[in-house]
Amino acid sequence: MTPVLVFDIETIPDIAGIRTLYELDEQVNDGDVAEMAFQIRRQKTGSDFLQHHLHRVVAISCALREGDNFRVWSLGGLEDGESALIQRFFDGIDKYTPQLVSWNGGGFDLPVLHYRGLIHGVQCANYWDMGEDDKNFKWNNYISRYHLRHLDLMDLLALYTGRANAPLDDLAKLIGFPGKLGMDGSKVWDAYQQGKLSEIRNYCETDVVNTYLVYARFQLMRGQFTPARYEQECELVRSTLSKSPESHWMEYLAAWPIVKI
Repeated sequence: MTPVLVFDIETIPDIAGIRTLYELDEQVNDGDVAEMAFQIRRQKTGSDFLQHHLHRVVAISCALREGDNFRVWSLGGLEDGESALIQRFFDGIDKYTPQLVSWNGGGFDLPVLHYRGLIHGVQCANYWDMGEDDKNFKWNNYISRYHLRHLDLMDLLALYTGRANAPLDDLAKLIGFPGKLGMDGSKVWDAYQQGKLSEIRNYCETDVVNTYLVYARFQLMRGQFTPARYEQECELVRSTLSKSPESHWMEYLAAWPIVKI
């Protein structure tokens, strides 16, 4: 069985990079640097969502389904910088060649990891293989939008039509999963400025669990899981989380009623 690796990232404005591009010195504080970048972006697009290369990765969380086990964690420690987090992520792909699953990973997470990995000199030969080293990758690689070695659930369910994209939080809740609890991507920068990196990582972890559960539901829809197997997957996730003493999993389980299909 190919390991299934669900991933998600959380980002903040790349303050150092913005300083470099706009020739700002250290006398301008980080908050003002970010607000200036937001204002420039709003003037151009009407939104303060920065371009992919100006996002700095502060958390990468994963859910791994392999063999009889399900595991959720955030890469590295609180003290690890962006380069180390990104290298760890790609090292895992190089070592295990998992099935990658994401929600909007093709539209956001992976392009950010590409740009930031390029800036830091990260290496990831297996990930970038498109058939040069392994001929099997010619027809199923991580890079092609229409190959399934990386399955962007949001993109596929919308039939590759951006106007049909659905938020993960909405879809998870409509199915009966907890969805997001207390934080979303728009709150990450404020939380980071308040020193709440642990909370950001916890939030990122709940997002990968939501994504895995939606993936299990998708496998049921496409006939890869029987109803019994789907229920087993949900129970495996539930039982795994129940063994953790961490408060965000207690809150998550409390918001997840047991509903049989």
